[in-house]
Amino acid sequence: MSTPISRKNFLRLAGASVGALAIDGVVGSPAAAQTTTQPAREPGVEFVAYYFPQWHADPRNEQWFGPGWSEWEVLKSARPRFAGHDQPKRPLWGYTDESDPEQMARRIDAAASHGLNAFVFDWYWYDGPFLNGALDRGFLQADNRDELKFALMWANHDWWDLYPAKRRTLYDTLMPGATDRAAFERATDHVITNYMRHPAYWRAGGKAYFSIYDIGTLQTGLGGRPATRAALDDLRARAARAGVGELHLNVVVNQWMPDINAMVAELGFDSITHYTWIHHEYDLLTQIATPYDTVRESAARSWERFDGDFEAPYFPVVSMGWDPSPRTAQSEIYEPIGYPFTPVFTKNTPGEFRQALQAAREFVAKPEHELKIVSINAWNEWTEGSYLEPDVEHGMAYLDALRTVARSARA
Repeated sequence: MSTPISRKNFLRLAGASVGALAIDGVVGSPAAAQTTTQPAREPGVEFVAYYFPQWHADPRNEQWFGPGWSEWEVLKSARPRFAGHDQPKRPLWGYTDESDPEQMARRIDAAASHGLNAFVFDWYWYDGPFLNGALDRGFLQADNRDELKFALMWANHDWWDLYPAKRRTLYDTLMPGATDRAAFERATDHVITNYMRHPAYWRAGGKAYFSIYDIGTLQTGLGGRPATRAALDDLRARAARAGVGELHLNVVVNQWMPDINAMVAELGFDSITHYTWIHHEYDLLTQIATPYDTVRESAARSWERFDGDFEAPYFPVVSMGWDPSPRTAQSEIYEPIGYPFTPVFTKNTPGEFRQALQAAREFVAKPEHELKIVSINAWNEWTEGSYLEPDVEHGMAYLDALRTVARSARA
C-alpha cells in the first residue's frame, strides 16, 4: 500500500483544480478601460461562485496532452469506483467550449437568473497567462456580460501533472506557483489593466475584490512577510493610480496556520475565506463515502468557530459536493492515499445543498457581520464533483435551490 501524503500536503492539493486566467490584453470593449469606482453601499447577502476554466483548449494543455484537449476528456472517462458511487457526471448542456461567447452567455444567463451575483474566476499566471480563454474570449465577449459581475481568485499554487493521476503520493510539477517581485508586478499589472477597470468587475463593500489562494507560496516567492507586505501595498498603490480605487484583498485559508491572525494583520488583508469544505472538514472523511449532511452540519459549526478565531472579517463557502475520482487513472484501485485519491461526499442532493446555502445565508446575515457574502464551490468543478451547472440527472435543481435561498435573502 502506498504511503498517504501528509494532511498539510493534501490540503494544498485539494484545491488544485482551481483554474483561471492570465490574459493577453483581450478585453474587447472600450468600456473595459473606463474607471468604475462604485460608491460603497450596505449590501444584502451576495452569492458568488468560483469558476474553474479548464473546459476549453489552452496552448499549454495542448502541448502536454494533445490538440484540442480540455478537462472534459477526463470527465468523460470517469467510472464508478465502489458500490453506490455516482459516476460519471454528465453535463446537460454537453461538453461545450466555454471560450465560445455564445456558450458563455448561456452560463451567464443561468447564473444571473438564479441569484448569483458574480463568478470568481480561478486565475493562473505562470510567467504568462494560462486558461485565460474562458474569461477573455468567453465571458468578456458575451453579449450579456453586464448581467453578472466577475472577479479573480489568484490560484497561485504549483500546477501538477494530474490528468489522470496515477496511484502515487507525489506528482510532477509542470509549472511552479511562486513568483518573485518582478513576476508579481507583471501579473498584477495585467490584472489591473485588463480586469479591475472593467465595469463588470465585482466590488466587495465598494472595493475591487482580489483573492489569493496560497499565501505560503506567495510569501516564499516574494521573500518573506515584510517583502510580501511591501508588494501588496504597492499593488494597492498601482491600482489606485490606474483609477481602480481601493482594493479588497482576500486570503483563502487552505491549511491551518497557528499565526493566521498575525499573518493577516501584518500583510494587510481585508478578509478571510475558504475555497472548499475539504479545507476545514477533512478529518470527517474517515470512510471512502461520507454523507453530505454530516459535512454540512459540521461546516456550519466551523463557521461559528472561525467567527471567533479569526480577527479579520470572515465569510463562508458552501460546497455543492466533493468527488475528485475522475482525475485519477480509472484502472487504479480507488482508496484514500491522498489527493485526488480521497473520500467523496455522497447524497449531496439539491435539497441538502439548499439547506447548506440557507445556513450560510443566515450566518452572514447577522448584524455584526461586515461582509454578507456566501461563496460557492463551485460553478463548474465537474472533476471534483462540485458544480452548479445543470447535469443530466438533476437538471437545473441545484440552481433552483440557489434561487430559492437567494430570493429569501433579498426579500
